[in-house]
Order: sequence, then structure tokens, then C-alpha cells
Amino acid sequence: MKKRYLSVALITLVLSSMTLSSCIGSFRLTNSVLKWNNQVGSKFLNELVFFAFWVLPVYEVTSIADILVLNSIEFWSGSNPLSASVKVIDTDNGRYLVKCDGKGYSITNQSTEESYRLDFIEDDQTWVAVINDRTYPLMTFLDDNHVKMVAPGGEFKVVELTEDAVLAYSQDAISYNQAMTSLASR
Repeated sequence: MKKRYLSVALITLVLSSMTLSSCIGSFRLTNSVLKWNNQVGSKFLNELVFFAFWVLPVYEVTSIADILVLNSIEFWSGSNPLSASVKVIDTDNGRYLVKCDGKGYSITNQSTEESYRLDFIEDDQTWVAVINDRTYPLMTFLDDNHVKMVAPGGEFKVVELTEDAVLAYSQDAISYNQAMTSLASR
């Protein structure tokens, strides 16, 4: 009896150490289901779907899948398999293939085969563009209300994260782009 008790205790200890480690993971699958539920409709409908998903064990299954499989893959590989995706975007300037690998985005113009990369550097809280193996900073998060953005002309500008400030920044960028296009066409 003592031997069986010891075996069960050891198995429980090993399993709990795997699931209760310091890296808890992003729980991307469970959070995706929760995010979808928040977009279903009114708060009353969201609440009904929430309870239904607990009764039907949707949340239990997604949580177990996250704990036992997806978060482990994320811990050992550094990226969650659910964060990888590929999108095709058609624009007036061509068709672009956008690949997300959970750490950033690879953007390829399908007609010219030119490729760019957008990466988020967590240490600096900065989004950068990587073009021809050169890195160009685009935006740095300074705090919850301010970012440092590359401004028209290449200098950097602190932008407050309010509707008016973002609108002013975008209007400056559009005006600068129109002026540069006008100069280039002469």
C-alpha cells in the first residue's frame, strides 16, 4: 500500500511541476475562445454562451490542450503554434503574402518577390522593419499613453495615444507622402 501511495505521489508531483512551472504560457487557444465569446452579441448572450461552454466542457478542453500541449511547445520553441498564420492581402499596389510566426511578420510582394520583415523587440518595446538585412525602428512604446514614432522626414516624434494625436500624426504622414509623390513625378 505504501509503495502504491509513493508512486501516485511521485506521479502527481511530476505532473504538477510540469503544469505549475514559472512559465505559464499564453493560453492562446483558451483566450481565442474567450475573445470569440466576447464578440457574440450583448452581454447577456455572452454570459449564456460562457455558461454553455462550461457545461459542454469547451473551456476545460481548451485549457487542458493549452496546459499539456500548446504551452509546452511555446515554452520549448519560443512561439505558440496557434500564432502562426498566413494571409493574402490584395491592394491597389499589388498582392502581398503576410506570414505571422508569433514573433513578427514576413511581408512578400508576390509580383516583385520583394520581402520585408516586421519584428517586435520586447527588451526595447520597439517594432522594427527589417529590409535587406538592415533594421529600421518604427515605433517604441514609452508608457501606456505615449509612443515614439518615426515621423515624416525620418526623425522621431512622441505621439500621445489619443484620437486627436493619432489623427494629427496620420494627417502629417499623408501630407508628407503626397508631397514626396508629387516631387518624384516631376
